[in-house]
Amino acid sequence: MTTPNVWLGAAERIDAALAAIAPLAARHTAAVRPRLARVLDAFAAERVGVQHFASVSGYGHGDLGREVLDRVFARVLQAEAAAVRLQFVSGTHAIAAALFGVLRPGDRLLALTGRPYDTLEEVIGIRGSGQGSLAEFGITYDEVPLTAAGLVDDGRIAEALAVPTRLVLIQRSCGYSWRPSVGVEQIGRLIERVKALQPDCDVFVDNCYGELVEELEPTAVGADLIAGSLIKNLGGTIAPTGGYVAGRAELVERACCRLTAPGIGGEGGTSFDLNRLLFQGLFLAPQMVAEALIGAELVAQVFSDLGFAVNPAPGGPRSDVIQAVRLGDPERIKTVCRAFQATSPVGSYLDPVPAPMPGYASELVMAGGSFIDGSTSEFSADGPLREPYVLYVQGGTHHSHAALGLQRALEALHNRGQLPADC
Repeated sequence: MTTPNVWLGAAERIDAALAAIAPLAARHTAAVRPRLARVLDAFAAERVGVQHFASVSGYGHGDLGREVLDRVFARVLQAEAAAVRLQFVSGTHAIAAALFGVLRPGDRLLALTGRPYDTLEEVIGIRGSGQGSLAEFGITYDEVPLTAAGLVDDGRIAEALAVPTRLVLIQRSCGYSWRPSVGVEQIGRLIERVKALQPDCDVFVDNCYGELVEELEPTAVGADLIAGSLIKNLGGTIAPTGGYVAGRAELVERACCRLTAPGIGGEGGTSFDLNRLLFQGLFLAPQMVAEALIGAELVAQVFSDLGFAVNPAPGGPRSDVIQAVRLGDPERIKTVCRAFQATSPVGSYLDPVPAPMPGYASELVMAGGSFIDGSTSEFSADGPLREPYVLYVQGGTHHSHAALGLQRALEALHNRGQLPADC
């Protein structure tokens, strides 16, 4: 791919980065087999057949395909139960249903991983009002701030849990924060700590961007409830919309009662004859997650070689598919997003411009020419236009797509004089 003023060093830099991450790529590729084996075992155990691709209309009562899909997801997510629904419009919606399903007026919600993702601020009532937040229903909220290094502050957990707490929130992904994602092993230790201090307190994990990145899911190490989006990891880039909740059967049903209505819960909701895409997306998910991780390693290597701070570093621990790059300048974010958009399969002619987005406090600039609108399991990038001006890159059906986008981005940064002087 060329431009009228091509920086000839871009392709060479990409090739050098690909060579540097080759052992990491091999490691991520090797991890596909055990993840896929888990998926195939779940399909076999639930005797998935073509008859499960259809669904009933109307209320969705007795949708056999949806019921089998729920059980397959529960097995893959190592949970007692799961509810996979196209009626969840986003991961935030699934999380909100989980929170409103479990919490009651007078309860306390405590976040152990600092400030939650932007779109949850209005759900909780930290920002905004008048739309039925948890705060408006008399649910109190506290959080344990992260340390200066962006880590969970273990020393403050006991003090925070000295107050009776109904639900603890752990956000696995970094979100729009400059911090490491929280690994499943660490999530397990945090859950043990919570249960030791307050045995009756449930633990909810925002699992967005983290599914199938590690061998175990949070539900395998004691999480009572998790939730996420199907246009992220588990949709395998082909799920058209939707989200899931998984965990203890009682809590999954409570979340479903918030999605539909008390008394209907998980028994309602048609799948619009789209079950095949959800089954097939789950089948593809281990491979797609591995490609996204290889792409993330490549992004980290390329920008690290250019002198930019990246999180995580190439080869560093990963518990989600997000790669953060501190570009330190809003114009650089715009330049990279335009380059990524120009190498997108859909809407390559569009010019990403900063704009307000529902649920976000800052204007965002986003590159996402994906087949499923907003799908972050496909190669995409976005960043809030606020200090320290960090770009977040995720997804990708093949790391070659990331390589092409990076080459275009390096050429654009070079041509605009936005690279460090020694590059």
